[in-house]
Amino acid sequence: MHHRTNRTRVLLGASLTALAGVVACGQDSGESAMGGGEARDAAGAAEAADGVYSSARHDFRVVTVADGLDHPWSMAWLPGGEMLIVERPGRLRVVRDGVLQPEPVAGWPEVYRDEGQGGFMDILPHPDFAENRWLYLSYGKPNEDGSEGTTTVVKGRWDDGRVIDVEEIFESNAWHDNNNHFSGRMAFGLDGYLYLTVGDRMFEPDMMADHPALDVTNHMGTIVRLHDDGRVPDDNPFAGSGDALPEIWSYGHRNLQGLAVDPGTGDVWSNEHGPRGGDELNLISGGGNYGWPVVSHGINYDGTAYTLDASGEGVESPRFVWTPSIGISGMMIYRGDAFPWWKGSAFVGGMVGEQLGRVILEGTDALGVETLLPGELGRIRDVREGPDGLIYLALEHAEDLTAVVRLEPVASDVMPPE
Repeated sequence: MHHRTNRTRVLLGASLTALAGVVACGQDSGESAMGGGEARDAAGAAEAADGVYSSARHDFRVVTVADGLDHPWSMAWLPGGEMLIVERPGRLRVVRDGVLQPEPVAGWPEVYRDEGQGGFMDILPHPDFAENRWLYLSYGKPNEDGSEGTTTVVKGRWDDGRVIDVEEIFESNAWHDNNNHFSGRMAFGLDGYLYLTVGDRMFEPDMMADHPALDVTNHMGTIVRLHDDGRVPDDNPFAGSGDALPEIWSYGHRNLQGLAVDPGTGDVWSNEHGPRGGDELNLISGGGNYGWPVVSHGINYDGTAYTLDASGEGVESPRFVWTPSIGISGMMIYRGDAFPWWKGSAFVGGMVGEQLGRVILEGTDALGVETLLPGELGRIRDVREGPDGLIYLALEHAEDLTAVVRLEPVASDVMPPE
């Protein structure tokens, strides 16, 4: 277990350039070194007349991939080139040869509710999809009368535009009658195991040490680690530990909205919402306690404090913190060639912050953030690197149908790194 309180970085202000306004945890917040307009320009998201956006290292265009989508939540690609897009109300859509297919993929189960956060969440092809054709779907599963739901994973076999042989491989012990904080992000590690985030189901932080996110006899506020068929790995940290649930890999989380495995190192990263302030970027370690809600950089939505502790003994500290919150969502570690200066950076979406954040990583330390596209595209729900090395964003607004777009590089006078 790693205790790295001194490595936390806090971002103050919603639209700052890399390194501006970044202070070590525990310092006074003060004011940003730049005013709002200057910060926006430095963040490099002002659109030129020719539709080209500028950043510190790369110029790019934003190009629509698919439009008319109902709350697109996540994206994935198949070896044959098809792009999969999850719509939260309970549909999986396919983009084939650049065209969004009119009919959703048939064969998946019904969702808990078609509003809030309890619908379809993430789609993930098996690492050996080309041989076994397995797709994994996380979703909000309803109980028999639909009064409660929980985060659940099923897998189904891809069969010419539909799924067959659908089977449930994991049902979390996180049942609740609200429609929030399901999380449901998935990733396969380089170790071959399936990682899944399960949210804290929005229990009040004032419960402090009695909060279910700190109780390993349930799955609320955890990341779980499974074999590809749902079995528990023998080396999971709580396997064989009394009443603790053996699927748990880490705990003490709130509402995890991003999960990514660095394809270059195998490191597992996640991000999660704080309440009012305190969105976090975390490096995940097996058995790690991430402290929610006893340790947090946030406050209650009504402005009151539930804790004064931003660090704690035996608690994993975030590598980066956003205050105020950007409504962090989606995540990937960029390893493509289309944007060479960005290789190795973590990209996160901002929903209420309406931005794309590029977190500059050096090893496992976060040095700062470059804010891209502030206020330009609206709420960014998911961020992925496509097989073409381009960056794809799922835009998700409250009422309107929205789009999936991608960033395409434009030549500039900045020379590529050596």
